[in-house]
Amino acid sequence: MRLILLGPPGVGKGTQAKYITQQYHIPHISTGDIFRSAVAEQSELGKKVKSVIDSGQLVSDDLTIALVRDRIKKPDCEHGFLLDGFPRTIKQAESLHEISPIDYIIDVHVPDEEIVKRLSGRRVHPASGRIYNTFYQPPRTPDVDDETGEPLIQREDDKEETVRERLKIYDAQTSPLRNYYKHFIAAPGEKVPQYVEIDGTGSVTSITEKIFSLLDQLRK
Repeated sequence: MRLILLGPPGVGKGTQAKYITQQYHIPHISTGDIFRSAVAEQSELGKKVKSVIDSGQLVSDDLTIALVRDRIKKPDCEHGFLLDGFPRTIKQAESLHEISPIDYIIDVHVPDEEIVKRLSGRRVHPASGRIYNTFYQPPRTPDVDDETGEPLIQREDDKEETVRERLKIYDAQTSPLRNYYKHFIAAPGEKVPQYVEIDGTGSVTSITEKIFSLLDQLRK
């Protein structure tokens, strides 16, 4: 099963990816993990990534595609994979189609205001990594860790204005990508990937069950 998980920051893709890959025994591939792994391996591509990151630049489409191509060729991807965070652009999607057919695209939808609450409400205890949410799971005392009494922090990426800007950028990048997969035009004999949308509101367990049920039906 070759699967793409789409959705903006805060919809729970990382959590759902973990359960999907456990259930169907396929590797979870995220661009962040690919970049870190390539740098650690000190491969030629990894050296290029390190140079780009060290200079504060964004990793180019061409370099990202090359890294994804190398990752998909590894033995653990023989029976499928889950891509998270890739593709982000039409160019990446077209290149991916040349590398490997895709079976399913699951697009997780959560209203923007809910995402803003999930992310801007997040508070972290730096030493332990404990996470609270001022809306859904607040600490007993505002901005103080329950166990140590130490102050909690709000990460820069979680500030409301930053979250809203990230959502704007994601929507600008991904709206064309959604249309690309919704109206995918395959060459004769090519497989058309099945695009489905999932409501990402509700409990983690209920969303996981919804995704499993959907994938099991699609695979019949």
